[in-house]
Amino acid sequence: MLYAAHSGIRYLVLAAGVAVVLFALYGSLRSRPYASAMARLSATFAGLLHLQLLIGFATLLSRPFHTRLIGHILAMLAAAAVAQLVGSVMKRRPEEERSYLPHLVSALVALALVAVGIHAIGRGVLQSTL
Repeated sequence: MLYAAHSGIRYLVLAAGVAVVLFALYGSLRSRPYASAMARLSATFAGLLHLQLLIGFATLLSRPFHTRLIGHILAMLAAAAVAQLVGSVMKRRPEEERSYLPHLVSALVALALVAVGIHAIGRGVLQSTL
C-alpha cells in the first residue's frame, strides 16, 4: 500500500513542478509583478516533495533494500532541498526584490533531480509501476 501511494504521488509532484515552471515562465516573460500565487505554487511543490520523501522512507522500511535505491534516495533528497530553498529565500527578500526566475530555475533543477532519481531505480518518469 505504501509503495502504491509513493508511486502515485509522483504524478502530483510532477504536475506541481510543471505548474511552477509554467507560472514562473509566464511571469518572467511577461515581466509581471511578483504574485503571491507563485509562492503558494512553489510551497505546494516543495510540500508534495516532502510528503513523497516521508512516504518513501516508510516504504523503504517496509521493503527489501537494494543498492540502486541509494542513487534514488540521494537524488530525491537533493530535489526536495532545491525546491525548498527558493521558497525560504524569497520569503526573506523584500517584496520589490522578489522575482520569478529563481522559482523557474529551482523547479527545473528539482524536476531534473526527480527524473534522475526515478531513472536510478530503472523506471521511466511516467512509467506505471503497479
